[in-house]
Amino acid sequence: MSIDIGQPLPTATFKSMNASGIQDITTDAFFKGRKVALFGLPGAYTPVCSASHLPGYVENYGKLRAAGFDEIACVSVNDPFVMDTWGKSLGAEGKVTMLCDADGSFTKAIGLVADLAKFGLPGRSERYSMVVEDGVVKTLEVEKTVFDHDGTSAMCMLKN
Repeated sequence: MSIDIGQPLPTATFKSMNASGIQDITTDAFFKGRKVALFGLPGAYTPVCSASHLPGYVENYGKLRAAGFDEIACVSVNDPFVMDTWGKSLGAEGKVTMLCDADGSFTKAIGLVADLAKFGLPGRSERYSMVVEDGVVKTLEVEKTVFDHDGTSAMCMLKN
């Protein structure tokens, strides 16, 4: 069962890269007092994620900020090195914060695990988007399949 609208995000720690190396980012600190456009996806360098999902948020960064979002963040069950390199390759640096849920604990805690073992990707994330305000889920969209992204795109986020 996935997290519901109106619930606070669970306490978790993401990994992210900065100039000094890997840093820990807690959900409590990252979401406190901010409106965040958060989207989750199955994996870096996967077809839909690379061709459409992340690029849409990069392209619409200015519109999302103008719509009142303090932060745009992408979370995936990948390692921080992959997330950092993938984000840079698609122009996300300075626009979309790349959050690594290395062990999948955040994804499990919000109930959005996708088992894509037949593709060699067990224990990954469903494709979703949510508006999070001060750590509380305000909207949540989950795609019917990880191959879709129409309901979780940046354009859909702009409607929130």
